Amino acid sequence: MSNEAATRHLTEAVLQGRVPIPAKGLDRSVRIHPSMEPRSIDPIRELIDEARKRFDDAPTEADAWLAPRLHSVLRFTRAEAADSGLWNHLALRVAPDHVFWRHLGKATQKKPVPMVSRSRFIGPFHTQAFARLWWAAELFRDGYDYDPVVVACGNQDVLNTALRMSIVLHRPTAQALLRLVKDGTAGAGREANALAKAVNAVASTLSLETLAPDAEPDTDAYRFWVGGREDSLILFDSLPDGPDDGRAPLDSVNRLEGVFRRICTEVPAVTKSG
Repeated sequence: MSNEAATRHLTEAVLQGRVPIPAKGLDRSVRIHPSMEPRSIDPIRELIDEARKRFDDAPTEADAWLAPRLHSVLRFTRAEAADSGLWNHLALRVAPDHVFWRHLGKATQKKPVPMVSRSRFIGPFHTQAFARLWWAAELFRDGYDYDPVVVACGNQDVLNTALRMSIVLHRPTAQALLRLVKDGTAGAGREANALAKAVNAVASTLSLETLAPDAEPDTDAYRFWVGGREDSLILFDSLPDGPDDGRAPLDSVNRLEGVFRRICTEVPAVTKSG
């Protein structure tokens, strides 16, 4: 579903939930992708419905539970995941109820009727309701291990700030950042936000890739994982395994962790007393 087609139907009344999603009009713009056929949609609905049951009173907490499981079920290649049409379809035709539940804004004096930002339906990868979770899982997982994803998605400032930055494309950087979030050094939102910005600034003058080299991921293992999408299991109470395409080199992660800890002592906004 193209952005142009989706935009035409996302009126203010729709975004406020006063009128339903115009399904028939949207369906005229849909092209079916193999990953979005009816049979493959059922597991997605199972996950979304379960997330609502578990976190009905705390929608933001659903991100950390849903992200690794959504990634495991939606076994896209990165090229497929870069197609915004997939995410538009998922948000508008498969699970618009989740978008309203998770991202409905608060009433204000200027906007007394709460509404969902249009970008949650058709926005960039770091903002769109489902793309942000999938890409967070893809960029913050450590090979097959989704535990770092839970840490990343449990901190909204990591999702809202770090996910936008190219530094997290470097796996040792992403893993070192999350270590400091996990152990509480930069655990609060303000601290995680400040650390990500400070590391991003350092990366403009210091080559993190040279200081802490990454290993080439095993592309064959990733393709094997993608090819098993129909056999993927939905695990509600334990984490699934991601693609076994190799973890970030431990020496590199350790080296960057030391660098980032020094940054924490030099950036007042990161420290607890700052």
